[in-house]
Amino acid sequence: MTLPGYQTYSPPAPPRRSALARTSQVLGIAGLAGLLLCFAGMVPALGGLVLGTVCLVRRDADRRPALVGVVCSFLALAIGAGVLFWLLSKAAQCGDEARYPDDTSRRGCVEREFPFAKADTRP
Repeated sequence: MTLPGYQTYSPPAPPRRSALARTSQVLGIAGLAGLLLCFAGMVPALGGLVLGTVCLVRRDADRRPALVGVVCSFLALAIGAGVLFWLLSKAAQCGDEARYPDDTSRRGCVEREFPFAKADTRP
């Protein structure tokens, strides 16, 4: 019961949080970190981009994490696609039979262009 002229105190409601926005943020950051693991981060980045876009289109109250998720996911996809394109173009150059006619010269190109992919010669 309240005395006349006085109001009861009610604390402000906690801010609404969107699960889609948080999930998009987590997947975007995981996508950036996962690029170091042989492009495994491109899958969560794609999911983060989709969820973040859905959250932004729906105009949810908690938009900042969705925006962070979309930006991180887009960066992960752009970096991953660029590096993958670069690696595949190098591999296509080494597979060109006009430039490298025999197997030995193609193998030498692969060893020269991709020093981290040395063949194991042990039996």
